[in-house]
Formats: sequence, structure tokens, C-alpha cells
Amino acid sequence: MNPTQKQQIIVSGVGGQGVLFVTRLLAEASIARGLPVLTSETHGMAQRGGTVVSHLKVGDFSSPLIRPQQANGLLALKAENIAQFGGYLRPGAWIVANRAAAGAPAEARSATFCVDADGLSQQIDQPRSGNLIVLGFALAILPQISADPDGGFCTFADIKALLDVKLKNNPARLAASLQALEAGYRYRPPAGHEPGSQTV
Repeated sequence: MNPTQKQQIIVSGVGGQGVLFVTRLLAEASIARGLPVLTSETHGMAQRGGTVVSHLKVGDFSSPLIRPQQANGLLALKAENIAQFGGYLRPGAWIVANRAAAGAPAEARSATFCVDADGLSQQIDQPRSGNLIVLGFALAILPQISADPDGGFCTFADIKALLDVKLKNNPARLAASLQALEAGYRYRPPAGHEPGSQTV
């Protein structure tokens, strides 16, 4: 990421999906690059299945919260959250969503990229890895739609290296996490199911 470039990302899902883990990975990868980072969890996960959303700001910011119509992108670990948090997106923003059905959800008004993370997680026998599949898919897609070769915050290699360090004492979890990340990174939507071209 260009040091002068700012990125504001919303990560949303429900309790138990690993929203905070994904946010932490993106934050730590950016910090490792020497970039200033602010994060904020605005909905607690006191209850499994309850809505969780976190704000990630990379760059020179003074407040951790993202204001409406200011976010560069939304990582939706549950597609239903698009309607709830789409109002945070600026014109020209992107959405990467966990969605089994082909095509962008009707409520999505930004360029939307969908991956069946729940289905893929079952295929690789890692049923709780949907968050890393969505992240891996985002890391593959974003450089293609961004002027920045790292997609605006970090690369697949950055996250892989970070997982290697964080999980080095848990080889089984490390192997599962890397398998999920790579499954998302290598996923390509079926032909004819290109992302929506509308903007917010």
C-alpha cells in the first residue's frame, strides 16, 4: 500500500465466524509493513450467532470508527449483513461476500464478489474456516480492481507469513488455516457470474 493511501474496511458476520480474527490478521499484516492502523469492534459477540462488525482503518486516521459512505470495502462473512452495513460504503467501493447463490445479492449496490465459503469449507473438511476462505478470495480479487498491487491493505503472502508466525506452535491449526486461505485464494466464480457493476 502507498504510505499516503488510506483504506477503511468493514468486516461483518455473526458470532463464531471469526470476524475479529480476520480483522486482527489484516491489522497486524499492515502494522508489519510499518503502516498506522486503528480497529474498533462496534457490536459485541456476547452471543454466538449475534451480529459482529469491526472497523479497520489503515493510514493516518484519528478516529477508529468508519463513518457512513466512507468505507472502501466490506468483507461480509454472512451475505445478509450486506443490507445492514452497505450504508458504510463510498461510491465505487467493493464487497466480498460469503454467498452460495450465483450473482450479487439484490441489496448490493457496489461491485460485489461472491464466494461459497461455507460450501468450500465443507469440501476441504474445515467447517469453521469460512472466514479465511473469504479473506483468501478477497486477497486474490482486490489487486485486480485496485490501482495498488496489494489491493489496498496487504497481500496473500503477508497473511500467510503472519499465520506461519502466529500458529507455529499449533501445526494442525496452521495447516488447516493455510488450506482454507489458499482455497479462497484459488477460487474463481463460475463463468457468467461476474460481479455487479453498480456503485453505491
